Amino acid sequence: MTTIIRASLAHAAALAALHATSFPEPERWDARAIAAQLTLPGTIALITPPAGMILLRALAGEAEILTLAIAPPYRRQGLARALLAVAITAAREHRASRLYLEVAARNLAARALYDAAGFRPAGRRARYYANGDDALIMARDLGGDLEEE
Repeated sequence: MTTIIRASLAHAAALAALHATSFPEPERWDARAIAAQLTLPGTIALITPPAGMILLRALAGEAEILTLAIAPPYRRQGLARALLAVAITAAREHRASRLYLEVAARNLAARALYDAAGFRPAGRRARYYANGDDALIMARDLGGDLEEE
């Protein structure tokens, strides 16, 4: 069983190290950037050291997944799905009725994960990423029970 814990400012370096395993240099968040996010209202960080992390923010009835990272040796083991399920629960607990995220259009593995979790296309940001890739905006209604997922 995977142990997922709520991360705090004390986890900023570990969260940044995990983020660096999944994102190229211009898009990596260092410990300072992660710590800054953690001080903002509604920010929730979940970590399962040393394998993965997810960062989201829930405010004013909506939530957004800011980032999700799984270290390469731990991929394809259901960890991203587990982190996403806990994040959905956390967003609901913060009274969010809709959850958004952005994903690189070419990231087929991530898109498959989000599709399976009930996210649907909601928009597109052209040339959003440093490498020129588009970002797909995806959204998921948070009504209903997690048991259905």
